Amino acid sequence: MAKMICVGVVAPIAAALSALGWLRDAAAVREPAASVVWTFDRLDDIGGHHTTVLGRPRVIDSTVGKAVEFDGERDALFIDNHPLAGAAAFTWEAIFRPDGGATEQRWFHLSEQDPATGTDTDNRMLFEIRVVGDRWFLDSYIQSGSESVALMNREALHPLRVWYHVASVYDGKVFRNYVDGVEQGAALLSLTPHRAGHASVGVRINKVFYFKGAVHLARFSRSALPPSAFLRWPAKP
Repeated sequence: MAKMICVGVVAPIAAALSALGWLRDAAAVREPAASVVWTFDRLDDIGGHHTTVLGRPRVIDSTVGKAVEFDGERDALFIDNHPLAGAAAFTWEAIFRPDGGATEQRWFHLSEQDPATGTDTDNRMLFEIRVVGDRWFLDSYIQSGSESVALMNREALHPLRVWYHVASVYDGKVFRNYVDGVEQGAALLSLTPHRAGHASVGVRINKVFYFKGAVHLARFSRSALPPSAFLRWPAKP
């Protein structure tokens, strides 16, 4: 049975998603303007930003709606936008389906760029998964200058080939990861707000650790949201 996702967004995004059948009760669920939603229903333009396609990722129809599927070997999307640039606190969420593949997969990457040279700085956020047999666990790596934090919970294993809501929340002091609203770990972190930069989906910027699976939707909020304010996602039995 198809799962319904209820997402409250700013009016233009809400109208677009509603027209595609992805939004329910839009009038009753409103999102602050400080949040943006990216839908993965095309390849050349993600979230209104130019996208460079690597390999042959494809748009698919899934039980949760349109999604982009990655083969785990060469597929990736490079997006000319850093949706959390300038945010002192944030919540990053996604609806995704990990399918297996390599043991380590860095499937979403946010990187700051030096405006003078255009090169990547030492400020970056890597959102990763680790595959263990037929299961996976969440693994994030955050770097701010010379300070870095790897956050993972090897005991919180989840079955592959299932759709999940994942979230990372930073309140200015503590960084937390969640899977389907359940906290997977937390770490103290002093994170300098990023300047402009870019994002990549399906691979790290230097083209290693490709992601095998699919991504349906992502939301970026410039505040630390509690789990009760996450994207509405039906709990698994």
